[in-house]
Amino acid sequence: MVRVQDDLFESVNAEWLEKTEIPADKPRIAAFGELEIEIEKRLADDFTEFNEVEPEDEKLRQALRFYKKAGDWKTRNQDDFSAVQSEVKKISQLQNLADMSDHLSDLILHTQASLPFGLSVETDMKDALNHMLVFTGPGLILPDTTYYAKDHPRKKELLDFWEKNVTEILEKLGIDGGAELAKKAVNFDALLVPSANTSEEWAKYPELYRPVDYSDFLKNIDTVNFSSFITEITTKSPEKVVIFEQRFYDSFNSLISEDNWDLIQAWMIVKVALRHVSLLSEDLRVLGGAYQRFLSNIAEARSQVKHQLDVTESYFAQVIGLHYGKKYFGEAAKADVIRMIDVMVSIYKERLDKNTWLSRATIDQAIEKLDAMTVMVGYPEKLPDFYDQLIVGESSLYEDAVKFDQIFTKRHYEKFEEKVDKTEWFMPAHQVNAYNEPSSNQIVFPAAIMQPPFYSFENQTSSQNFGGIGAVIAHEISHSFDNNGAQFDKFGNLGKWWTDEDFAAFEEKQKEMIAQFDGVETEAGKANGRLIVSENIADNGGMSAALYAAEKEDDFSAKEFFSQWATVWRIKSSLEFQQMMLSIDVHAPGKLRANIPPTNFEEFYTAFDVQESDKMYRNPEKRLIIW
Repeated sequence: MVRVQDDLFESVNAEWLEKTEIPADKPRIAAFGELEIEIEKRLADDFTEFNEVEPEDEKLRQALRFYKKAGDWKTRNQDDFSAVQSEVKKISQLQNLADMSDHLSDLILHTQASLPFGLSVETDMKDALNHMLVFTGPGLILPDTTYYAKDHPRKKELLDFWEKNVTEILEKLGIDGGAELAKKAVNFDALLVPSANTSEEWAKYPELYRPVDYSDFLKNIDTVNFSSFITEITTKSPEKVVIFEQRFYDSFNSLISEDNWDLIQAWMIVKVALRHVSLLSEDLRVLGGAYQRFLSNIAEARSQVKHQLDVTESYFAQVIGLHYGKKYFGEAAKADVIRMIDVMVSIYKERLDKNTWLSRATIDQAIEKLDAMTVMVGYPEKLPDFYDQLIVGESSLYEDAVKFDQIFTKRHYEKFEEKVDKTEWFMPAHQVNAYNEPSSNQIVFPAAIMQPPFYSFENQTSSQNFGGIGAVIAHEISHSFDNNGAQFDKFGNLGKWWTDEDFAAFEEKQKEMIAQFDGVETEAGKANGRLIVSENIADNGGMSAALYAAEKEDDFSAKEFFSQWATVWRIKSSLEFQQMMLSIDVHAPGKLRANIPPTNFEEFYTAFDVQESDKMYRNPEKRLIIW
C-alpha cells in the first residue's frame, strides 16, 4: 500500500488505478474523461429521444438531421467518392505555383484546400478590440519538431505508417498514384521542419507577436500573390500582418517555390483527400483514423454510435452545448459556483494586497486587472448567427460538411473587418474544461465541469469543492498572472504594466517553478519545465488561493482538500500518448500535477505528518508560493 507521504497521487487513487481500464477507443482515461463518457451517454440518449419528438429549436433540429445522416450507414456505404474526387481534381488541375497563387481565394473559401501556409484572423494582442491577420506555416505530419530528431525512436515508424496509410486511403478513393503522392507529401513535410516553431516557442505566445508592415510583408514574399488574395478574403487591406512563425516567413520564397511545386501539389492533394475521409464509408472512416490510433496506441476505432455524435459535435458544438447547459446545469449550482468565483477573486485581491515581493504600484495594477475581469459560467446567452446558415440538405454527409466548412471559413475571415465580440464562447457548455482568455481578461467555466469530482452542491464538503472546482477557478484566475497572461493588461492588451524590478523578480520565480518540474522522471520520460511553466504557475496559484479560501470555512479539512486535488488529476494513459504529451502539452502529466504543487504548502505537511525522510518532502528553502 502506497503511503500518502510518499506519493499522494498513487495513495489517493490506488483503487481507481487498479480497477480502471483505458477505454479501447481512447488513449487515456482521467477524471475529465470519465465525465466526458457520461456526457456522451446523456447526449446520445437525448438524440434518441429527439427521434420521437423533434426539438423546438431550429438549430437543434438541424443538428438532429445531421446526426441522423451521420448514422445512415447504408447510404454512406453505398455512396461513391465523386465529391471527394471533384475536390482533389481542383488541386491536380493546377499547372504550377503561379496558377495556385491565382486561385488562392477560391481554394480556401470554396475548395477548403489546405494551403502551404496559414493565414488566420485572431484578436490583436496589442489592440484587443480589433482583429489581426496572423501568418504561420502549414503544420507538420508528426506531433512536433522533436519527433523529427534523428534519434527519436518513433520518427521512422510513424512516417512509414502515415505514408502507407495515406496510400491505402487514396487507392480506396480511386485517386491515381497514391503511393507517389504520399511519398511526395512526406518529402514536402521534411522541408518544413526547420522552419516550424517548437512546442516551447508556441507556449510563449506573447513572444509570437511579430507585426510586419503590410507593404513590407508583400515585398518580402515574391512567389505568391498575397495582395489580391488577402483583399479577396477580407475585402480590405490590413495595416500589418503578424508573423507567428518567423523562420517560415524568412524561408517562404525558398520553401514555397516553383522548384518545390510538385511536392506542394502532392501535399495539397493528400490534405484535401484526408480532410473528411471519416465522413465516407465505414471502411474509410476506420482507415482514416488509423494513423492517430497508431500514434497514441489506441486499440480500436470509435464505435459508429460514438462517431455519429463526434461528427455532429464537430459542426454543431455550441448548439449541443446550449442544449446541454439548459437541461443539465441547475440555477442553484450556477449561483453557488458564481459565489465561489467571487470568493476566489476577493481572496486573490486580499493576497495581492499582502504581497511581500511586489511594489505597491504593481499590486494596485494587478488588483485593477482583477476588478476588470469578466466571468462567464454555464453556457452562453446566445449563439453566433452563423449557426442559422447550417441547413442540412439532400446531398451526402460529405457534401454537407464541405458546405458547412465554407460557411465557417467565410465567417472566420469576415471577422477581420469587425470588432471583437467579447461575449463569444470558445468552448461549448458540454466540454469538461475551463479557460482564461487573456485578450479579453475573461475566465470561462462551461457547465460540464460543475460535476463530481470537481464539484457537487450536495455530496461534497466545502474542502472537497475547494480542492476541486475551487482550485480550478483559482487556476484560471492565476493564468492572468502567469508568465504569459501577466503580460496582458486589464483591457486584454499586450503591454507593460509591471515595474521593471517587479517583473524581474517574477522572472526569477518562474525559473524556480521551471526547476521544480524540469527533468522530473515520468513513466514516459523527463518533464520539460520550460514547456509547462505557465500551467504550473497557474496550478500553484490556484492551490494557494483555494486553500486559503477553504481554511475560512467552518468544516475545513486539509486532508480532504489535498486528497480531492489528487483525485481530480487521476489519469491512466498509453505510454505512446504520454510520450507525445511530454513533447507538445503545456500541462504537466497528471501525476506531477497531483504531487508537486502540494509540497509547497505547510498545510500539506501538517495534515499528513510528512517528514523529511518521506518521498513527498520538499526542503523549506525549495518550496515556492508565487501568488
